[in-house]
Amino acid sequence: MSALLLTLSLLAQADAGATEDFVDVDVDVDAAKAQGQGYTPTESPTHETLRLTGYIDVGFAKAFGTGSSFAANDARVPADYLADAFAPAVNSRGDVASVEAGGRFTNGFLPRSMGLGARPSFLLNTASFDVRFTPKDWPVFVFARVQLMPRLEATGDRTRVELQQAFGRLNPFKEHEFFLTVGRFDSVFGIEYLENEANLRPGITPSLIARYTTGQSLGVKALYRAQVPALWSAFSVNAAVTNSGTRIEALVPVDQSVVGVPVASARLGWELNAPKVQAKLGVSGLYGPRSDQRGLDARQLAVAADLRVYFFFGLSLAGEFLRLVDEKVSAEGKLTGQGPAELGSAFDVWGGWGRVAWTVPWKTDALTGVTLAVRYDRRLGRFEGFPQLVTDRLTVSARVDLFDLVALKVEGLFNREVSGAVPVDNDVFTSSVVFTW
Repeated sequence: MSALLLTLSLLAQADAGATEDFVDVDVDVDAAKAQGQGYTPTESPTHETLRLTGYIDVGFAKAFGTGSSFAANDARVPADYLADAFAPAVNSRGDVASVEAGGRFTNGFLPRSMGLGARPSFLLNTASFDVRFTPKDWPVFVFARVQLMPRLEATGDRTRVELQQAFGRLNPFKEHEFFLTVGRFDSVFGIEYLENEANLRPGITPSLIARYTTGQSLGVKALYRAQVPALWSAFSVNAAVTNSGTRIEALVPVDQSVVGVPVASARLGWELNAPKVQAKLGVSGLYGPRSDQRGLDARQLAVAADLRVYFFFGLSLAGEFLRLVDEKVSAEGKLTGQGPAELGSAFDVWGGWGRVAWTVPWKTDALTGVTLAVRYDRRLGRFEGFPQLVTDRLTVSARVDLFDLVALKVEGLFNREVSGAVPVDNDVFTSSVVFTW
């Protein structure tokens, strides 16, 4: 099976937190498909105790306009409260072409930037290195992922180093699918975190709501999954208690709790594994203090629903809906993952995405997968005291897999300001070559 078919199969068949976090690219593909593994590396069938894997993501991107979502004729501030700075994404990390706001004040609601502006350029998006340790005869698994991200900054070439994940996992009961994980790991909220890594994502860029659901955080999580063969079904509970909830690290501090009380999140899942169709349905919830401020007076609440269906002939449907509310911080100021900001405004957002994908049911030894996909995103967000901002995006992508080791991807993003923002040309063409080992 191709790497892409494996990815789609895993998204369709796995709902098992610890086993749904990652895909072990070195594990037997058919075994992985049967077991419903996600993208957390699992114990090697050959019982190797120490293994090194990873991928390199090289891209080429061209953004239009100025490369940012900020209109030159819009003098309102904060600029990032009145435009969707995350829209002109160029890679699987969600980094954008530019966050240049024309000198206007911004308040920390910003993605990380490649600093391209409208200049077309080759990019080394990510060099990712995984280390995993599986002791023989013991139900313990240890994993760490280090990622290098070369970027051009105002001070010159710099390479950001991120310890994206580092955790230990215990499976104390061999006869049950129960996993306890401690460390820094993927979110348990929704489904899009399954596609965080460039080698797994059918397209290139994350959705407009991924900023709220796909972050890694530090804490404890537990998964329990029970199969019911008589119903062709399985049920799962995936829950976590973490420092920063489920938002990406650009928006909230991750490595330490700045408020002193953790955030709780969970997902309940049901999967149908019938002979002719596979379906997965989940509901997620999150509650706790806002993790971008130091007081206990402001809370955050989120709920989500997700669905995936996989049919014959490579056709698949997937989608997710999110509702999130942040209470106002009484003391002014907040702390983002990129530094302090001045305002702690109340915030609420509705949003979601839906995707139709088709994987060509044909392959050769060299051409191991072809997938075409169309995704529609819509986001309605409002900061207290500011008008509601409505944006949407149509994303068209194609992916070709070669030798189960190389993925060639192209994608077009067609962004639109529906209301609340000044229309701006911020569409993006991007492409990527991902080498996996």
